[in-house]
Amino acid sequence: MAERFDRIWHKARLATMRADHPDLGAIEHGVIAARDGRVVYAGARTDFPANADAADRIDCEGRWITPGLVDCHTHLVYGGDRAHEFELRLKGASYEEIARAGGGIVSTVAATRKASESELAAHALPRLDALIGEGATTVEIKSGYGLDIETEMRQLAAARGLGRQRPVTIRTSFLGAHALPPEADGDKDRYIDLVCKEMLPAIAKAGLADAVDAFMEGIAFSGEQTERVFETARRLGLPVKLHADQLSNLGGATLAAKFSALSADHLEHTDEAGAAALAKAGTVAVLLPGAFYFIRETQKPPVEAFRMHGVPMALATDSNPGSSPLTSLLLAMNMGATLFRMNVAECLAGVTREGARALGVLNETGTLEAGKWCDLAIWDIERPAELVYRIGFNPLHRRVWRGQ
Repeated sequence: MAERFDRIWHKARLATMRADHPDLGAIEHGVIAARDGRVVYAGARTDFPANADAADRIDCEGRWITPGLVDCHTHLVYGGDRAHEFELRLKGASYEEIARAGGGIVSTVAATRKASESELAAHALPRLDALIGEGATTVEIKSGYGLDIETEMRQLAAARGLGRQRPVTIRTSFLGAHALPPEADGDKDRYIDLVCKEMLPAIAKAGLADAVDAFMEGIAFSGEQTERVFETARRLGLPVKLHADQLSNLGGATLAAKFSALSADHLEHTDEAGAAALAKAGTVAVLLPGAFYFIRETQKPPVEAFRMHGVPMALATDSNPGSSPLTSLLLAMNMGATLFRMNVAECLAGVTREGARALGVLNETGTLEAGKWCDLAIWDIERPAELVYRIGFNPLHRRVWRGQ
């Protein structure tokens, strides 16, 4: 009796992105079959049952199929924008001058606090649609522009709601330890008390966060303050992530590794010891070339050290209003290659397999193999390198989320 599937994609070339397969896991004459939204078969045509049947058979006409793309670090949900500040910086104003005039993160916090949940979602949708339009099927969204319980929960609820408005998987991260709110009067310890004793328990109880993030930096929070947040998250059963070593080396990568963080992100100033610690912990290094470019950073993340130690590397947009207003994973890949000297395989893995690993969902998506969600991006390209090589060109033919 013929095996029956919901849908079969044939006459395709596959980049399975499986870590145990060389060269992107490429299969020249490939087939993908799905049932109930999951991949049942992804492999060579010669190994696929000749009598297999499906309600829907799609001839891919030689197109390439990759896993659906994963953006594992965004701040998509916020109020207002910072285009005016960008204009002021171009005229020579410093970050400090803009901040003293009520700009910077404080302006985004003010605008976010004023916005309703529906307004936050409505403003975020075009940014999410831009990612979806380039093949993204999984997107992480952080809070961190409320800095009070009510607004942080509203941000996270808006992010969750986006996953009901669009066919995409949304993962949320609570980033209460992002910056100090104006009403804290400079008392970071007291604010971290609020994060640990009130915000985190309430958000965990409401089931609004899949992970807990923090910004460990001289302009943000110390290692000791970050540890308090992470210890609270651990007690509540939530995995952690960290904005680490972006502007200086305060040992963020090592601290992330100590807590077996899903990921440590930015990492421009990470040293050899930090790279080794990440490798030992299995923590993903998430590289964010959009922020590096936008704030004109000169210190590059230690990609060679990550390679040498075997640290998995992801790429993400870091889409946010202040330092990376980027909504293109394709451009993020090109920037990863041109600015950080990542190769094609690293860039593609960074927005598929390793992006999924950085969110703790590699068992569900990120590669083309049986048992995972059927999340696909089908491309009008002759070779996968085109996805990294082109700038401002979107060759997406079709996007598939959970088999649809």
